[in-house]
Amino acid sequence: MGAVWLLIGAGLIAAEMLTLTFYLLWLGVGALAASIVAFTVPDSLYAQLLTAAATAFLLTLLTKPLSRRLRQSRGYRDAIDDLVGKEGLIVEAVEPGKAGIVKVGGETWSAVSEERLAAGESVEIVRRGTAVLSVRKKGG
Repeated sequence: MGAVWLLIGAGLIAAEMLTLTFYLLWLGVGALAASIVAFTVPDSLYAQLLTAAATAFLLTLLTKPLSRRLRQSRGYRDAIDDLVGKEGLIVEAVEPGKAGIVKVGGETWSAVSEERLAAGESVEIVRRGTAVLSVRKKGG
């Protein structure tokens, strides 16, 4: 079971490198901690699960104030905020009330709009949520 925890931890940490949310990182570290328990106490699945959950919870709890303080510090600018005002290309049609997909630079994002946007149309990013961009037709 220790190898499974190692694979889960490595996968979550790799996914964290793509998303930069810190939540997957702490879950990955929790899985790695569970792998240590699995190698030392292989028959106790409850101890492994408890270790994974407690580690992820404590890391989240302890680092939340630090990340909040960092984001509020002077001169801090989230790279994702730079998306606002950039141009994107609709990959999957966007309907009012139904998200589609927009490509901005080399990345694809979920996108919503108050107007219908067909695939291939150029759009401007007007706002960003945590994982969804609000877009409007370029020049519109």
